Amino acid sequence: MPESYKWAGHAETPSRRWSRLYLLVVAFTALYFSGRTSLQVLGSRPSASELVKREHILDQCRYIKTPAGPPADFHARQESDRFVPGTKPVLIKNATIWTSGQNGTEVVEGDLLLHKGLIKAVGDVPLKLLQGLQLEVVDAYGAWVTPGIVDIHSHLGVYSASDGNSVKAPILPWLRSLDGLNTHDAAYELTRSGGVTTAQILPGSANNIGGQAFVMKLRETKERSPTSMLVEPPYTLNGSHFDHDLPPRWRHMKHACGENPSGVYSMTRMDTGWNFRQAYDTARQIRDKQDSFCAKAEAGAWAELGDASFPEDLQWEALVDVLRGRVKLAVHCYEAVDLDGIVRLTNEFKFPVASFHHAGETYLVPDLIKKTWGGAPTVALFAANFRKKREAYRGSEFAPRVLTSHGIPVAMKSDHPVVNSRYLLHEAAQVHYYGLESNVALLSVTATPANAMGLGHRLGRIQEGYDADVVIWDSHPLSLGSVPQQVFIDGIPQLTSPHVSAKPSSFQSPPNTPNFDKEAADAFAYEGLPPLDARPIKRAIFVNVDSMYTRSEGDLAVQERPDVVVVQDGKVICSGRAMCSGYLSDKYAEVIDLKGGSIVPGLTTYGTPLGLVEIRLEPSTNDGSVLNPLAKDPPAVLGDGLIRAVDGLQFEGRNTLLAYRGGVTAAVTAPSGSFVQGVSTAFSLGAPNILQSGSIQSDVAVHVAITKNSAQSVSTQIAALRQLLLGHGGDEMLSRVREGTATLVVDVNSADIMASLLRLKAEYEKVSGKTLKLTFAGAIESHLIAKEIAQAGVSVIVTQPKPYPDTWDQRRILAGPPLTADSQVTALLAAGVNVGVGLVDEYEARNLRWEVARLALSSDGGINRTTALALATTNLEKALGIHHGDMPDDLVAYAGGDVFDFEGKVVAAISAQLGRTDVFV
Repeated sequence: MPESYKWAGHAETPSRRWSRLYLLVVAFTALYFSGRTSLQVLGSRPSASELVKREHILDQCRYIKTPAGPPADFHARQESDRFVPGTKPVLIKNATIWTSGQNGTEVVEGDLLLHKGLIKAVGDVPLKLLQGLQLEVVDAYGAWVTPGIVDIHSHLGVYSASDGNSVKAPILPWLRSLDGLNTHDAAYELTRSGGVTTAQILPGSANNIGGQAFVMKLRETKERSPTSMLVEPPYTLNGSHFDHDLPPRWRHMKHACGENPSGVYSMTRMDTGWNFRQAYDTARQIRDKQDSFCAKAEAGAWAELGDASFPEDLQWEALVDVLRGRVKLAVHCYEAVDLDGIVRLTNEFKFPVASFHHAGETYLVPDLIKKTWGGAPTVALFAANFRKKREAYRGSEFAPRVLTSHGIPVAMKSDHPVVNSRYLLHEAAQVHYYGLESNVALLSVTATPANAMGLGHRLGRIQEGYDADVVIWDSHPLSLGSVPQQVFIDGIPQLTSPHVSAKPSSFQSPPNTPNFDKEAADAFAYEGLPPLDARPIKRAIFVNVDSMYTRSEGDLAVQERPDVVVVQDGKVICSGRAMCSGYLSDKYAEVIDLKGGSIVPGLTTYGTPLGLVEIRLEPSTNDGSVLNPLAKDPPAVLGDGLIRAVDGLQFEGRNTLLAYRGGVTAAVTAPSGSFVQGVSTAFSLGAPNILQSGSIQSDVAVHVAITKNSAQSVSTQIAALRQLLLGHGGDEMLSRVREGTATLVVDVNSADIMASLLRLKAEYEKVSGKTLKLTFAGAIESHLIAKEIAQAGVSVIVTQPKPYPDTWDQRRILAGPPLTADSQVTALLAAGVNVGVGLVDEYEARNLRWEVARLALSSDGGINRTTALALATTNLEKALGIHHGDMPDDLVAYAGGDVFDFEGKVVAAISAQLGRTDVFV
C-alpha cells in the first residue's frame, strides 16, 4: 500500500462494511417498533436513504465528542504504519541506552532490536525474536543511544520557499503548513545529521492565528511527497469521508501574540485580544449549534430537525476542534502581558494550550502559567537566543531550571532556521550547563516535546512498541560537540559512511557543570535584568591552576600545572608555587580557587555588531545602517570620508557584558551596511566608555560587502571596488589599503565572487606595484578555492562555524562531521590559509569559546588546543591586520574546567590595559 494512504484510515474493509449494513438493519428495526407512533404521525416510514443519512449524522455527533488520541490497542501493533517493506531489521549491540524512562534517569546497558519500524526489545533481546531474521548488526562499543531528537517548533520546508506566513488577515485557522511544505529543502539532511528525527512544522508568527501545523518525520520517502512524511495526520486531512469509529488523531495549530503580528498588521495588543475573542466566539457559536443539533438527533427528534444538515463551516472547523480539546495548540508568546491575555482567553472559552513558544517571560510568572485552562502547558524555549527584540530582552538561560522547579514541563526548540535545527541537542546541552538537571535536559528534546504534541505514545522514548527512531552518539549527548554516529528513522539508517571524530574519554560521561544558583536567583529577582557589573580588584592569587596559556610574540605559549598564578594590576607577576611563594601570605590579595581550571587569553569576537547594536529590531537602541553609495548619493557633508564604527560605539550593553562574562574580552566591530560599510574598531568589552584608557583601537580595517543579494549586480559592485582601489585621494584608511598598510575585509560568501576578487587583487598589485592585504569574511564557500586563497596570501574569517545555506551564495557548504570528514575550517587550515573564527548574532558572542572548541573536537585531531585558541585570538587578529601588541593582552580564568568543555566557568578577566582584574563571582 502506498505510504500516503496506509495511515489515512480511508479504506473500509469488507467486514466493516457488512457491520455497518447490519447496524443499519438493526437501527431500522428498533426505530420501526419503538418509534411506531412517531412514524404514524409522520404518515410514513423513513426511507432507506433517510436512515443512512440519520446514521451518518449520528456518526458525526458521536465523533465530535470522541477525545483525540491513539486507539486503545495501539501498543499491540506489530508493525509501524510507516514501515517500509524491505527494511532490514537492525540489532544495535553493546549500547549505553538512555531510554527516557523513569523521568529520564533510566540507563540500560545492552542491545536494541529495531524491526518493522518499531523498537522490538531493549536491553536483553530474546533469541526467539532474532530467529529467521536477516539482521543488520551494529556494534555500538558502549556508545550512548537515545531516542531521536524531537523539535517542537520548526519551519523546515516552509520558510525555504517563503511559504511560512500569509498576510491576508490576522485570523487564518483554515490555512495549513502542509500546503507549503517544500520537500527539496537542503536543511532536511543537515537536520537529520544532528540526530533530529521528528519536527512540528508550524506556520510563521505574522498572524494571531497562522493556521494548522503538521508533525513530520525527516527521512526521505519513496513517494517524495510532503504527505508521506507526516506522522499521524488527522483523518480530516483529505476530506470528511473516513471511518468515524476510529478515535480522532491530534491536530495542531499555531497562535501568536505580541510584536510579530502587531508589526505586520499595525495592530495594538488590544486589537490582538479582540481578534482572538471574536474568532473564538465564532467557533463557539458553531460548536453550540452542533451540540444542539446533535442533542435533537440523539433524542430521535428528526421531525424537528427536518431537512437541516449538520452545522459546520470549513473555515472554522479547526478552531471548533480547539474548543473540543482535540487540537494541540502552540502559542508564540513572549511577555507577561501577552501570556496573561492568552490565559484569560483559555478560561473564557475553556480550551487547553499544549505549549507556549519562545515564552521568554514564563519563568517570571510561573503561577500565571498554571492558571491556563486545563493545566500548565509545556514551555518551549531557546537556550540563548534573547534580546533581538524588546519583548525578548528579559529572556534568560536560567528559565528552564526555574520553570522546572515549579513543575512546568520545558522543551527546547529551534524555530528553524532562527536556530539551525541540526544543533537542537546543543540547546539542551547549554541549559544543562546553566543548571537544568541532565535527565530533564535530555527529556526537553525527546519525550517532553513528544508528549506536548500528543505523540508521546510513539515518539521520544526507547521502549518496546515505540517508533524505531534512535540515535547513536559519539559521546555523551550533553557533552560539548556531541555528534551522531548513526541516526535511524522508522528503523532506516540515515547516514551513509558517517564521519566521526574520536572524543576525549571524559566526554563519555555527563559534564560536571558549574554552579549557577546565584545567577539564576538574580535573574528571577531582577525580572530578567540582573546586574552584570564585574567586581574589580588590584591583586589576585589564583590557586589550583591546571594550565595557563599566554601570548608570546604573536603566538600562544602554554605552561602546564602552574598551580599558583599571581596577578597585580591586570598583569601576571609570577606563576608556579615556587616562584610565587612570597606572595601567598599577602593579606591584601584575593585568593581565587580555580579547582583545576585554567587561565587562557581572552577571546576576540568579530562579525557580531557588539557595541553598535543593543536590541537588533529596536532602531532606537542601535547605531543604524550606513548608506549604500551605489543605491543613493550620500550627503555631501560626508565628502570622501568613510564611516567609522568608533563614532557609534556604545558600552556596557547586555550582550557585551555577557560576552565579557563568557571569556570574550575584545571585539572588532564594523559599521553595518551594504557595499562600502566603513572602518572597523577594536574595543575592550570590560571598558565603561570610549574614554577609558586602553579601551579602543579606533581604526582597524576597511570593510565592504559584495553579494548577489543586492539591488546592484555583482559586476557593478566589483567595478566600484576596482575604482576605489585604483583611484586617488579619499579617506586616509582607504589610502592605507592602497599602500598595503591596512587590510581590506570583504564580506562575501560565493566562491565565484571570491575568485573574481582574487583576480582583482592580482590586477591591482600588477598595476600599483603594491600588496593588497585582503581578507574574506563569512566566506562560506571558501573551501572550494582554498588552495587559490592560500596562494594569494588571503586570510579567511569564518563567521558561520555551524554552516547553513541560507541564500544562493551559501548553497555549497562543507557540512562537517558526520556528513563530511572536513569542516570549512579544517579544509582551509589544511590548505595553508590563515583562518579566524567569528559569529554573526550578537547574542552568540558569549558562546564563542564553545564554537572554537566544537571545531577542535570534531576535527579528529586536526585542530589542537593551541590552534583552536588562535582561531579566536592571534589568527583572527592577523586576518584583520592587527599587529601583536595592538590588542589587549587580556587573560581569562576558568574554574572547574577550561575553555573547551561544559565544566569550566569564567570567574575573572585579567586586563593589563584596564589595569585591573574583574571578578565575576
